[in-house]
Amino acid sequence: MKQLHKQSASARKDEEMPASDTPPYSPKSLKNPRSLPRSLNYILKEQRLLFVLIGIVIGATFFILQPSLSSSDGRGVISIANRESIDGLGHRGQTDFGRHGYGKYTNGVGRVPVGIGNRRKRIVVTGGAGFVGSHLVDKLIARGDDVIVIDNFFTGRKENVVHLFGNPRFELIRHDVVEPILLEVDQIYHLACPASPVHYKHNPVKTIKTNVMGTLNMLGLAKRIGARFLLTSTSEVYGDPLEHPQKETYWGHVNPIGVRSCYDEGKRVAETLTMDYHRGDGVEVRIARIFNTYGPRMCLDDGRVVSNFVAQAIRKQPMTVYGDGKQTRSFQYVSDLVYGLIALMEGEHIGPFNLGNPGEFTMLELAEVVKETIDPSATVEFKPNTADDPHKRKPDISKAKELLNWEPKISLKEGLPRMVDDFRNRILNEDEGRGSR
Repeated sequence: MKQLHKQSASARKDEEMPASDTPPYSPKSLKNPRSLPRSLNYILKEQRLLFVLIGIVIGATFFILQPSLSSSDGRGVISIANRESIDGLGHRGQTDFGRHGYGKYTNGVGRVPVGIGNRRKRIVVTGGAGFVGSHLVDKLIARGDDVIVIDNFFTGRKENVVHLFGNPRFELIRHDVVEPILLEVDQIYHLACPASPVHYKHNPVKTIKTNVMGTLNMLGLAKRIGARFLLTSTSEVYGDPLEHPQKETYWGHVNPIGVRSCYDEGKRVAETLTMDYHRGDGVEVRIARIFNTYGPRMCLDDGRVVSNFVAQAIRKQPMTVYGDGKQTRSFQYVSDLVYGLIALMEGEHIGPFNLGNPGEFTMLELAEVVKETIDPSATVEFKPNTADDPHKRKPDISKAKELLNWEPKISLKEGLPRMVDDFRNRILNEDEGRGSR
């Protein structure tokens, strides 16, 4: 009975459950990819191919005509004022600079993309508040560059750059190059170092640290950011020369343990470091060897012969001549030097280059020129000569003439009156300041 009951119960459950009509699950079959004839048919319908061809023709016409349109306006062509061309990869193709016929392309680049040819450079000038540095900064600002001046004001003066304080393209940083600094610039003019005997003898250890550590820091910056680096070396690397006039191939005759060695040997080490960074790390470098330079903004009492004579003659003091006065020097006006530095930086040659005026004067001849310019009644006072003072100094500038197309234009008799006017004003203001105390 129990079995009959179970069979009847199971039969009733089977009757209650409806039969399923859905077929078993099977994955959806993929559509066949569109055949090539159907794709062609799609393109040919409704003149789609015609529109594609018209688009290709318009695009090709635009790219063909764009270079000629770019060169027809003033923006797509390099102007002489910028004196630098940049190709599409960002490499700089330099042009010569200056007022003596510079401006030809040196790398064959005749056209650059619109807007790039007019890009102004960002330049740092160490020692830019000094005598030479401030004149260089004026020239760079005038040609349209952004300039950052780094100076610790040991010999530099804020008065030399105060006229630029309101210029948005000028920045001034009080900093000692013995300590590293991080900046993003295109070019570095490294001028920072005391250059007169009075100043570099004042702290000789600091002087050689500036020449070595300061140059190392600036070369490291140039390496890090890919900037071009120009070192302002000096004719003092020739010491008391046995060759006259001095060519760049002359290795010099320097006392390595003398009172001037902190400057002479410091600059020689700076040149060594510069060339080692170029050979070992591929840094773009330039080296200028600067001979005696004069002009407005020189320190009044820096111990250099031109500033000494001019200041003493204006103050009605005897002009001090050390030794017998037969030592010779060559004197270039500061604007000539500035043109030479820029021509070197913008050119393709490393150097070193002598930058000076080959006109040679004895100290007594210089005293006569100063007397003629300031006061014919001025007198001369002789004192014992200083240690390691060179007997002769005259640059051979044939290399700069040939490769930089540069030579000084302003004679001593033309440039000296400009310096005298500046010194007169400053000495007068100095005396007035003392009288008001």
